[in-house]
This record gives sequence, C-alpha cells and structure tokens, in this order.
Amino acid sequence: MRRSWLSLLMAGFALPAAAVLWKSQDASRFFAAFAEPPGLLQGCTDVPEAMTLATELRDRALRVERYMQSIDEKKAELAAAERALVVRLGELRAQKDGIRARRSNDTSAVRSDIDRLVAVYDQMKPTEAAAVLSNLPADFAAEILMRVQPENGARIIASVEPRQAALLTAQMGARNLRKR
Repeated sequence: MRRSWLSLLMAGFALPAAAVLWKSQDASRFFAAFAEPPGLLQGCTDVPEAMTLATELRDRALRVERYMQSIDEKKAELAAAERALVVRLGELRAQKDGIRARRSNDTSAVRSDIDRLVAVYDQMKPTEAAAVLSNLPADFAAEILMRVQPENGARIIASVEPRQAALLTAQMGARNLRKR
C-alpha cells in the first residue's frame, strides 16, 4: 500500500514538471533563470558597503581578465619564439652537418695529398730525398719521414747531415709524444 502512495506522489510531482518543460520548449532559458539572478544589486544601492564591495569585485574581475589576456599574449609570444628557435636549431644543425661533411672531405683530401707526397719520397733516391728534406721545415720533414717505408726512411736519415738528422729524429720523437 505504501508503494502505491509513493507512485501516486511521484506521478503527482513528475507530471506538472514534464508539462512545464514541454510547454516552455526552451529548457535552457528555464534553467538559466536559476543560474544568474537578475539585478543582483537591485535594492542594495542605498548600502554603501555593498556598492563599494561590488565595485571592488568588478574592478578585480577586470584586472584578472586583463592579466589573463596578457598571460595569453605572453603564451602566444613564447610559442612563436619557440617555433622560431626550433627552425633556427634545424638550420644550425644542417650547417653543422655541412661543416662536418666539408671538414671530412678536406681531411680526406689532405690525407690523400700526404699519401701521394710520401709515395713520391718513397720512389726517390735517398740522397735526393735527403737534399729536399733538409730544406723543408723540420716538423714537416719529420712527418714525411714517419710515413715513408722504414728502410727508405733510414737511408734518407743516413744521407742527411748529422746535425739535421738529429733535429729530424728529435722532431719525430716529439711528434709521438704530442699524440699521447
């Protein structure tokens, strides 16, 4: 019996609510009336504290809104700067890769030239090679002597004046120490 009364009561409340919703057809307007009461300060204009508080709150809300706008502008500026930096970083990486490639090509070209020069000195007679190496800077001559065939290098050093041979030998030893 209690269940029947409960059902009757529920139907009694639900039917008028459904009728109101159906009749209004714009339910959002019906619920919006509860969300924001019209004329919040209506009737409070004679209370200075309420008016001051309302003005201060409105001013604070405006300041917060301006601050949020400036934060949004800063975010946009930061995003633009970040995009520019990413683009610039890509450009710099491409330049770096290009420099590495050129440097690698240059290094291989220099090595190739040195290998050809060493081959020339390997083909020369030791006395002729000694005469030429005596007129070269000591560090360059020592580098060539380090790269020629050991037998040829020994013959060339033997053909060089003793003082020059000592200098070249010291340069060759110093070169090995610098690499360590």
